[in-house]
Amino acid sequence: MLNSINFGVNYILNLGPSVMMPIIITILGLALRQSFSKAFRAGLTIGVGFIGINMVITVMMNTLGPVTQAMVKILGVHLNILDVGWPISAAVSFGSVIVPIVMPLILLFNIFLLFINQTKTANVDIWNYWQMLFCGAVVYYATNHSMVWTIISVLVCEFVTLKLADKTAPMIQEYFGIPGISLAHVGTVGWFPVAWLLNKGLDKIPGINKIQIDQQTVQDKFGLIGEPLFIGLFLGSVLAAIARYNFGQILTTGMTLGGVMVILPRMVSILMEGLIPLSEGAREFLNARFPGRDFYIGLDTAIIIGNPAVMSTAIIMIPITILIAVILPGNRLLPFTDLVMLTFILSFVVATTNGNIFRSILISLIIVPLCLLIATDFAATHTLMGHAVGFKFPAGSTTIGSLYSGTLQIPWVIWKAIRFITGN
Repeated sequence: MLNSINFGVNYILNLGPSVMMPIIITILGLALRQSFSKAFRAGLTIGVGFIGINMVITVMMNTLGPVTQAMVKILGVHLNILDVGWPISAAVSFGSVIVPIVMPLILLFNIFLLFINQTKTANVDIWNYWQMLFCGAVVYYATNHSMVWTIISVLVCEFVTLKLADKTAPMIQEYFGIPGISLAHVGTVGWFPVAWLLNKGLDKIPGINKIQIDQQTVQDKFGLIGEPLFIGLFLGSVLAAIARYNFGQILTTGMTLGGVMVILPRMVSILMEGLIPLSEGAREFLNARFPGRDFYIGLDTAIIIGNPAVMSTAIIMIPITILIAVILPGNRLLPFTDLVMLTFILSFVVATTNGNIFRSILISLIIVPLCLLIATDFAATHTLMGHAVGFKFPAGSTTIGSLYSGTLQIPWVIWKAIRFITGN
């Protein structure tokens, strides 16, 4: 029975956000008493937005992947944990035996918290439930398959994530210009407290607290060459030059990343075209039943990574992250596949600094090493989970991890706490 449910859940999830989200949004729209045509159109538009975003991200990954691989070879990096990328972490999480029991509980717990006024976020980003499932899976293996501790860990992870999503929603809405939403994304919103504390610390450092380098400042001072297209062209060309590409490859890489900087925000705007009617409908529906309360629609962090300051910070941090991995004591992860995910990982850093790229990079110099160390600590359990679901390990690799798993610091803290309590 559980195997059949697990198969059904995985089948639906394997359809991906571009198919899942239109279905979810249409059902949600109908539940909010919208007409079928309005709900269905909103769902399809959001699906098209996700297709566009995923296409651009794929182009970016296909461009930056070979560049980062070349840089790794040039630096002669030799670390024994292979960065297999977040998709493997998601697949391992969704393939876990805990899914049939835990997956419905995540959804029901969100509804319960909404009902008792303990969250404002209705998290429809079901695809990214994998990050809460990852929390449950690592606890499941750490506690000798205790389903009680597994469920507790997942619900605590969800509660903390939703609270942080509520807290950061006004900041996200204002800075990125996206009304009515929050980002209940475990691996990104979890860095907000760290980024906030570090940003407050920078406020107290004379000189540094006066430096303001954001997209608008750059564009005002440098005109045409300060626009996202030229920033992408410049940063992409620099990365390709570091990778010792030939002149033609440097130009191609630069132009591709310049295109990404221009196209990705436009794909997000398509997604928003479908989201705004749903968000307004949800607010009207819920306010009629719960007067005086605010509600947010919880979405994927993908909708904000096209911001020029986010892209610029992430691209600058790619070679720096490789260098940090080489010199950081205790790190054993070779960052590779997930380097492009720095656009997600550092998005809340940029929002916290209100788009100040200078500050974002300074804060990232603290956060990236923490990600590497957490990913290293998770690696043994990550590898065990991979074996359990039949993941085919690349030739010559015995231990797997992912840079993005290092962003799951909420699950990491819970995992450590439960291991301490249980003595495992």
